[in-house]
Amino acid sequence: MSPSRTHAPRRPAVGARPPHAVHVLGCGPAADGTEAPSARTAAHARSLARGLTARGVRVTVCARQDGPLRHAITGTGAEFAALPGRTEADAAARLRTVCADADLIHAHGLRAGLLAALALGRRRGTVPLVVTWHALPRAAAAHASRTEAARELVTRLLVRRVARAATVVLGATTELVDMARRGGARDARLAPAPIPLTDAEPPPGEESPDGEEVLRHKARAGIGALDRPLILTVGRLDGRRGHDSALTASRGWRGLNPPPLLALAGEGPERAALQRRIEEERLPARLLGRRADALGLLAGADIALLPARCRGHSLVAQEALRAGVPLVAVDGGGMPELVGSAAVLVPCGDADLLSSAVAALLADPDRRAELAAAGRAQARTWPTEDQVAAQVLTVYDEFLS
Repeated sequence: MSPSRTHAPRRPAVGARPPHAVHVLGCGPAADGTEAPSARTAAHARSLARGLTARGVRVTVCARQDGPLRHAITGTGAEFAALPGRTEADAAARLRTVCADADLIHAHGLRAGLLAALALGRRRGTVPLVVTWHALPRAAAAHASRTEAARELVTRLLVRRVARAATVVLGATTELVDMARRGGARDARLAPAPIPLTDAEPPPGEESPDGEEVLRHKARAGIGALDRPLILTVGRLDGRRGHDSALTASRGWRGLNPPPLLALAGEGPERAALQRRIEEERLPARLLGRRADALGLLAGADIALLPARCRGHSLVAQEALRAGVPLVAVDGGGMPELVGSAAVLVPCGDADLLSSAVAALLADPDRRAELAAAGRAQARTWPTEDQVAAQVLTVYDEFLS
């Protein structure tokens, strides 16, 4: 699916019923104990709902959490249906009712794909099922330990079941498309769709270079990095995001003058262990905790750091390139496809190379400026939200015509 293709907005013929597409959002654990779609999934669903309704499609979005998501979805002109979260059977039964008059179901994620397949039941094969995969399932993203072997097996079986149940699988990266094909998908296509996390606009007067500098100053002052370089990494402190590797890398920056500050924005179960390392090893690092403005903090960073292999397209990488912030990231997954030559990529798990890459950039302002310009240029090659909606509608047309 080329990002250069467009599809003109359409309306159904007078008197005709608009096609009804039901979108099912995948769920994961939320902080309050309920289940919520990931930020990536929610943003993509909101974007598609807006674009598809503008093109004459009736869209209903189904998810297991209500609240802000309902408000965001209904604001696009789409309908919202909350699914009960007690059991998969309850959710599937509710979804089956919502889908009674659906012309097509579009599931986002592996669990959503399974739920949609269960809801379709005997209608499977007569109602098209489109499944979008944004990221590798966690158990398939790395070699599992012995204690995780059973979980990995279940994940592989789930991948196979969803891939075979889908009419078409849309993968955000080549790796995901290949996974779908290995799982037995009849039709698997590359459908990159990097989109913003939010639609927030900068305050009046802060769109100019002077305004950007004000934002940068505010961000750095709040972190305590006005007089030293700022290295920022964003992600949940759960042992999977490479924070230990980032702290190990920061050892090599203690001799720099001034030593940069490594700021880690995020919260999670590994916070206490990471804080102990910072204190015991006297590392130039600071835990910022959960920050609603985490991506906005990138405006004040000298370098954005992604110290772990991404399972799909990284929102942090996207926002860093859009903001013109030099990026150092771990190679692999969807990262090379996303950033091209506009970032410094290092092998996974090599903290020494990670440290050296950051130190080299800090010592070379010209290279940082080159990466900033290259990042903005790379971001302009990504499909817009409108183009993504047009591409998805083209896929729908194949099965609804």
